[in-house]
Amino acid sequence: MDLSQQAAATFDVESNAQEEDRKLVAAILQKDRKATAEFVERYADQIYLYIRSRLIPRMDLVDDLVQEVFLAAWENLATYRGDSPLGSWLQGIARHKVENYYRTFLRAPLPLEEAGPEASNIVMEVDIDELLDRGRLQEKVRSVLTGLSEAYSLALLWRTGKTEKAIERLLARAREMFRERWKND
Repeated sequence: MDLSQQAAATFDVESNAQEEDRKLVAAILQKDRKATAEFVERYADQIYLYIRSRLIPRMDLVDDLVQEVFLAAWENLATYRGDSPLGSWLQGIARHKVENYYRTFLRAPLPLEEAGPEASNIVMEVDIDELLDRGRLQEKVRSVLTGLSEAYSLALLWRTGKTEKAIERLLARAREMFRERWKND
C-alpha cells in the first residue's frame, strides 16, 4: 500500500468515525437512552483521567468536574457539528472546566480555617514593615502577572493541558517576560 492509499484509508476511517459520532449525537438528541448510556460509557474514562491528571492533589473535585463536563456537553450537544471527533469536543469542554476551576481558585482568598489555627496569631507576630513589604511584593507580582498574556500568567500559576515540551517552552518564555517586566516595573 503506497502513501496515498494509506492516507485515503485513514481518511475513510476518520470519516466513518465522525459519521458514527454524528449518529450517536442525533440519537441522544432524540432522547434515546441506549445512545446516552453508550455516550457516557465511551467517554467517561477518558474525561475522568484527563480531569484527574489536571486536579492532582484535589481528587475530591474530580467526580464533580466530570459531571459538569457531561452536563455542559448535553446542554450544548445540539451545537456539535461533527467536524472533529466527539471525544475531542468533550476534551475541549473538560479543558475549559479545568481552566475555569483554576481561574476561580486562584482568585479566591484562602479562608482562615484552611490556613490553620496559627493563622490567627500571625498578624500579632509580624511587624508592620514586614507586612507592608509582603503586600508590596504581592501587588508587584499581581501587577506583572496581569501584564503578561493569559497563557504566560496561567502557565506560571498552574499547568495546562499541553505537552511537557510545550509547557517547558511556554514557561521559559513566561519566566523571561516576567523577569523583564519585573526589572522595568
